[in-house]
Amino acid sequence: MTDAEAFIALNMVPRIGPVRVRRLLAAFGSPGAVLTASVTALQSVEGIGPEAAKSLRDWESHVDLAGELRLVKEFGARVITLASPDYPALLREIHDPPTVLYIMGDLQDRDRHAIGVIGTRKPSHYANDCAKKISYQLAYSGVTVVSGLARGIDTAAHMGSIDSGTIAVIAGGIDVVYPPENPALQDRIADRGLLIAEQPPGTEPRARHFPYRNRIIAGVSAGTVVIEAAPKSGSLITARLAAEAGREVMAVPGSPLDPRSRGCNQLIREGAILVQNASEIAEMIHPIDNRMLGQALSHANLAPKISDDGSNAERSAVIDLMGMTYVSVDELVRQSGSSPATVQMVLLEFELAGKLERGAGGKVRFTA
Repeated sequence: MTDAEAFIALNMVPRIGPVRVRRLLAAFGSPGAVLTASVTALQSVEGIGPEAAKSLRDWESHVDLAGELRLVKEFGARVITLASPDYPALLREIHDPPTVLYIMGDLQDRDRHAIGVIGTRKPSHYANDCAKKISYQLAYSGVTVVSGLARGIDTAAHMGSIDSGTIAVIAGGIDVVYPPENPALQDRIADRGLLIAEQPPGTEPRARHFPYRNRIIAGVSAGTVVIEAAPKSGSLITARLAAEAGREVMAVPGSPLDPRSRGCNQLIREGAILVQNASEIAEMIHPIDNRMLGQALSHANLAPKISDDGSNAERSAVIDLMGMTYVSVDELVRQSGSSPATVQMVLLEFELAGKLERGAGGKVRFTA
């Protein structure tokens, strides 16, 4: 058995979480040695009681390792472990790093400077637009955006950053879509960005899984931004975990009259950094040259990035038809000869960049 396979087996043994794995590795040196240790030796490790020791000693009766490896391969995912050279460096630094990560996509150098963007599942229109715009500008400037693929702010953050750099951390198995309305978005992230799961394939997300997911979001990020959150929400748990890991915690202020903003305003009162735009967020990432980021963010405001959706000729045709007077989206589709999806993508990019205004009757125009 390889070390990677032993790590996967350890991750599937009942009653053995990341903290216990770390202690076991410190005591025995390798995952293979842990799986072959005697019950007596296992119980000599702090936190390993009789039940946990028995689960480890009889791990083959609990774990279908061959089936697990087959599922991962069939789904097109891969596994990285604590011993893998491409395991996220920031995540490795937290108190309880995941033993195993199931991933689809590739880790990039830029991911070392990732920023978590999180918030309520039922955002206001303002917060939803804010999350999209901030995430678009961060990703375009070279800062990867991390979120949890939940409804609301998470989805907006991924939609804003998907063409330039996004990581989604999900609570269930890598092959399980959640929430059920996001299958296309989850597939696009796996194709264009990075999809991460800690739970084995086939695991349906349960309430107990979300705090584990939240620690990964906080752990893989250099800082975390909260955009609308209730005082007792999961977003505030993620912010607390980020603070405990020594990461920057930032919050976008909101109206004191809106209950959805109370969590963010509370964070600011307790010492979180008040931020209002992507430039202020980028300044918090110390390893990156802020002057370069500032230039990139300025460019992102003025010139939306051309993505791979549709040919450049089609996109240019849409842009050429636009001006300072309102035109209907249907007319843009008809006159440009572009697909509705291409037209909508062009409009979204200019809207996120603050250069497009939508009027009544589905009409749009450039604002500058």
